[in-house]
Amino acid sequence: MISIEKESTLLVSAIDHTNLTATASRDEVTSLCRQAAEYRFAAVCINPWHVRHAARLLEDSEVNVAAVVGFPLGANTTTSKVFEAGEAVQNGAAEIDLVINIAALKEGMKRYTAEELDRVRRASEGALLKVILETALLSDEEKREAALLALNAGADMVKTSTGFNGGATVEDVLLLRETVPQLGVKASGGIREANFALQLLAAGATRLGTSNAIKIMQELKSLS
Repeated sequence: MISIEKESTLLVSAIDHTNLTATASRDEVTSLCRQAAEYRFAAVCINPWHVRHAARLLEDSEVNVAAVVGFPLGANTTTSKVFEAGEAVQNGAAEIDLVINIAALKEGMKRYTAEELDRVRRASEGALLKVILETALLSDEEKREAALLALNAGADMVKTSTGFNGGATVEDVLLLRETVPQLGVKASGGIREANFALQLLAAGATRLGTSNAIKIMQELKSLS
């Protein structure tokens, strides 16, 4: 049986401390960054508007800045996603969380999806690229197809959800882990309790995106 201390260490190294609300203020992002540095989370995940500020705050820490691109619908043009990703990297983002064009994928436009992923990958060279599949809107076949397209484009991780259309499930993490064992798997959306977070890690998730990271860590600490 894994000890609470070991579970806490695993969680800390996997968490993307997240605030993607439309009303996130500079002060709230500052607090997010300070908490992430204190706990030594893997990253903060924020909207592009806040990247430059967060990068300055975290430049002397081991916490990465992750910026969302094409968020939350994925329906932006490829050109706009390429620009957004490149600008985020220039502003200090070390990770890019890209929402795929979900409509294009569901319409069977594999070439379009592959080209978009390739172009964003090139625009974000040097940064870790996570591809958000929005699994709640996809069939299992579409999830596998999207994951393989991400793999072929040179992505580093596949990510379950934006959190705007359903969240992560253990079943989806297992499916993605089986489909693309070469890639990391980020589970996000609806992760509010320590037990669920640990279940997702046990299923094969390597990152967890959550806006409830402090609550989860406090909950885990109370069990020790």
